[in-house]
Amino acid sequence: MNRPAEPGAPGAGFDFVGRQPELARLTEAMLRPPAVVLVEGEAGLGKSRLVAEAAAGAAAAGRRVLTGFCHPLREPLAFGPVVDALRAVGPLLPPSDRIPASAGALRPLLPDLADRLPPHPASAGDGPPGRHLLVQAVRALLGALGEVVLVIEDLHWVDDATRELLLLLARDMPPGLALVLTYRAEDLPPDTPALGAAYRRPAGVGGALIRLNPLAEAEVHDLARAALGPRATPALTRVLFDRSEGLPLVAEEDLITLCEQRGGSGLTDAADLAADLEHSEVPRGLRDAVTERLAGLSADASAVAAAAAVLGVPAGEELLAAVSGLDLQATADGLTEALRAAVLHENPMARYGFRHVLAQQVAYRRLPGPQRTALHRRAVEALGAREPRPLVQIAHHTLALGDRAAWQEVAEAAADQAVALGDSGSAGVLLHRLLDEPDLDPSRRGRAALALARIAANGVDSAASAATLTAIIADPRLPVADRGEIRLTLGILTAIHGGDRAGFAGIEESLDDLEERPARAARAMVALAMNEREGASERAREWLERAERTLAADPDEEVAAALRATRLTFLAREGDPAVWALLDELPRRSEQAEIVRQTTRALFNVGEIAVELGHDRRAARLLEESRRLARQAAIPYLECYSRIALARLDGLAGRWEGLEERVAALGAEFPDLAMASAEQALLLGRLAVARGRLAVARQRFAEARPYGERESQVTAAMRAAAGPAALQLAEGDSAQAAATLAPALSALRRAGAWPRAAELLPVAVEVLLAEGDRPAAVELVGQAEAGLEGREAPAAVAALAFARGLLLADGARAGDRDGAGDGDGAGDGERAGEAGAAEEFTRSRDLWREIGRPYEAARAEERAGTALAEHDRTAAGERIAAAEQAYLALGAASDAARCQRLRRDLGLGRAASPGRRGYGEKLSPRERQVAALAAQGAANQDIARALFLSPRTVEHHVASVLRKLGVGRSELREALAAADGDTTAARTGPDA
Repeated sequence: MNRPAEPGAPGAGFDFVGRQPELARLTEAMLRPPAVVLVEGEAGLGKSRLVAEAAAGAAAAGRRVLTGFCHPLREPLAFGPVVDALRAVGPLLPPSDRIPASAGALRPLLPDLADRLPPHPASAGDGPPGRHLLVQAVRALLGALGEVVLVIEDLHWVDDATRELLLLLARDMPPGLALVLTYRAEDLPPDTPALGAAYRRPAGVGGALIRLNPLAEAEVHDLARAALGPRATPALTRVLFDRSEGLPLVAEEDLITLCEQRGGSGLTDAADLAADLEHSEVPRGLRDAVTERLAGLSADASAVAAAAAVLGVPAGEELLAAVSGLDLQATADGLTEALRAAVLHENPMARYGFRHVLAQQVAYRRLPGPQRTALHRRAVEALGAREPRPLVQIAHHTLALGDRAAWQEVAEAAADQAVALGDSGSAGVLLHRLLDEPDLDPSRRGRAALALARIAANGVDSAASAATLTAIIADPRLPVADRGEIRLTLGILTAIHGGDRAGFAGIEESLDDLEERPARAARAMVALAMNEREGASERAREWLERAERTLAADPDEEVAAALRATRLTFLAREGDPAVWALLDELPRRSEQAEIVRQTTRALFNVGEIAVELGHDRRAARLLEESRRLARQAAIPYLECYSRIALARLDGLAGRWEGLEERVAALGAEFPDLAMASAEQALLLGRLAVARGRLAVARQRFAEARPYGERESQVTAAMRAAAGPAALQLAEGDSAQAAATLAPALSALRRAGAWPRAAELLPVAVEVLLAEGDRPAAVELVGQAEAGLEGREAPAAVAALAFARGLLLADGARAGDRDGAGDGDGAGDGERAGEAGAAEEFTRSRDLWREIGRPYEAARAEERAGTALAEHDRTAAGERIAAAEQAYLALGAASDAARCQRLRRDLGLGRAASPGRRGYGEKLSPRERQVAALAAQGAANQDIARALFLSPRTVEHHVASVLRKLGVGRSELREALAAADGDTTAARTGPDA
């Protein structure tokens, strides 16, 4: 259910996001009466929307849903919410002779339905019916309606009589009733349960207590994207999330405000949208609710609330007393009143403040200007007397007082303090504001820019910082050395975070500006050594040697740590086993944050390269340690990189269940990192190929291609080319595959990155053979053999064995073609070639198994079986069948289908069958294969290619599947899961 959109108001309708577990529990309770469900949550959390979504599902299943609302009336009407709900039962009423006689007591309360109800009970007399009789009447009428859902909203405003009625109903439920009650716990009378008394569900009554929490940032992004489409950028989502703190009501009101203020044609610039939000009013509904509560406070409670509004962060009683001007006793009394009125909220460690920042803004804006000024001045005095001085807060209050010169001084000190305490977020905000000051002293501008540059180098949200730094570099007032440092940081942001090696040009340019700061120049040299592309790797050692000479003359521990991490990276790239012992010597603890960061960087770099080399178990340990250190040291981009690499390891190890969701969540969590989106595309592309979703695979590989072209590491280019080339070859376009591979092969050869070529080498050899260029394939294998000599690279060795198998198998086929009719000698040579190919493929399989990559092992097993098909059919059938089983275990439906076709075409291992088995209304094995691919979103054409069927056959199977399951294509995934569950239950039942 979407909120109805008003004409001409884009974004006014909102999708239901998040809350899927809560929705499932509530819907299940509605469909399995009797049940009592309590839905608890503060204002704006979406209780009503959750209930509406569940009610829609229940109504679709044939349940009747009645809804009543409690209102904050001073003199509530007894039973009003229930009576309101019952007024809608007219179309649902059975004939009056099937309604219990006691329901007639409701005739005075439901005059429009009086003629449909039994006569008024004689025992009730002429006056209004008694409360006990009405309770019986309500229960009787609800019971007569059969399976019905009664929803009562906003129970915190319920009158005593209705509360008692609902409690009695809950204790003696009609068999077909599901009772759903929503309320705000903070607005219930003090020490009063939702139903007025302790309630425990009777035996046989289901239900749940569902406590709603705020939406996560990713869910707010989904909400915004549904309203604004691609204009809902991560930057806008963060503003929405920060303002709403996960309250759907506030986020939706903000989205409506954006649409109303800017109109449909103005929704173009995400930065402008975010700025509009930051300066827009508090949503009207929330403003009215907070204002109403504030208006009911006494003078002392109002003073405490005003102090809390000005402070802006949770504070203790003493600080609230100092800012409010009250003595401690009056502060305690006022604070108690504000807490009971749910104006303020108690946080851990006896700190008190507003529950939401928008509520705080309402209270703050209600204060007259002179009162705000006096409170800010008191706040500066009170905070300034503390040790250590909370400079970030003092800076905030100084700016509010309008003293910009004093604010600039305090803000700089506050940013330094925040950095020292590890709060780079607060520091970054202050530094951005400082740099926006038009009259900022040049020396202070340089210091602020450098501080921001250092923060940006370790952060994830680098886009805003990069734009700021670019503008600062152009400032002629900036000292030359400061400009050099900022240019260095900007280059690192572009090349490393942005995945664009164009950033190395800026790093090299910074060297001229850093002549006065040799240690920073050495840091630039270390960064330049990391570029592998376009011949840059040939200068890498030269850059490192220059850095070493520079540091010898001007030592710097932090830059030395960066140099050490880079040298370890180089050892790993070369497959040098000495790297493992040297990693153990790295410092895991240091007073200098940069040294810990460089240790974390080294662990990640070597761990990621270990994945390329095939040291998967060692890689997992290193990446887990780098993830943990990055989390502890607050280095979000390295934490993200480590988690991405660990997800990739899961894919290589065959742990595919839920992998797509985990990788997608990582991409949403770190949207500004090019590596995150590229790795997501590559991993999901590989999974899509294995599962037969070829259109999805093409799209994913296309998304990763620009990253492979721009990134400075050769492995990015190789991996970005290998996936699409293999897909193009499988689709019969070897020429296009060769064109895709050419730049990557050139980069591989120039960088000599043979230990990391495991993914590219077999594809390249197969493509060259398919193009008829056997000499080039032989040359490539020879180069790989030479490049791997003396290197420890298990994955590349396994890939090389596979490539040799391809050459031998191709040679055997060529011998068969060239030696046709030449006698037994040619046949013996062919058999020897095939046996040699099978031996190499078997060696490759064993190596992949030892590494722990079942998909690669299955591919080698399949090729070994194919190589044996002509001269050892029994062994060939066993090998191909084993590969097929491995593919099926992984969920690689397309590969499994290829093995089936191979065995069929070669006449291998086919069991005799007296005839086609009839499956009736159950899915046949082939239908299940088709259904599984269709449920993953594969189009019919892709399914046909994956399973080696004709499109018409696939159409027939899809139609049969949808008919048997009774669903549409969009519902196939859920229906298939349910069918699997039924099958499992049948197998594990009592008679199993």
